[in-house]
Amino acid sequence: MKLARTLRLDVSDDNVFDVPAPSGEWAISGGFEFSNWTEADLKGKARQAFSNGWYSIESGGRATFVGVCDITDAELEQLRQVLAQTFVECYGAPGIDAAYPVACEEIDQMRSMCEDFEDNTLLMVSRTLTELGVEETYRSRAPQDASLEAFAVHGSVD
Repeated sequence: MKLARTLRLDVSDDNVFDVPAPSGEWAISGGFEFSNWTEADLKGKARQAFSNGWYSIESGGRATFVGVCDITDAELEQLRQVLAQTFVECYGAPGIDAAYPVACEEIDQMRSMCEDFEDNTLLMVSRTLTELGVEETYRSRAPQDASLEAFAVHGSVD
């Protein structure tokens, strides 16, 4: 199974996002955060997060780049629980039972997209606000000689 981890190729994310994601955190698109936004919400760093920020499940931060890599079943289940809890605590979900299937769906959408790419492929997201809501498009960059392990730690450090 594959998912994506945030990457910090330079310090620019510190300058463009209110909450920059550390390198190595598991990421999803995170478009759900913008579902009720209007043009009036698209100002400053919030605009940048909307325009091209991936959402880190662990920190809730944003990253410009993510890289595709393998994920274990145990890691995946932990992320589902963390995201469901975030939906309850930060986004008003009525409880874990209601939030968990939505968290699974968000993560599975990203996991499904990542399965189409080789390990170490860089992914970028672009969003626009349309009359029908948020439209997302994705770009990819084939892996080069360096692996993600040079940028992101996989698994436990214990």
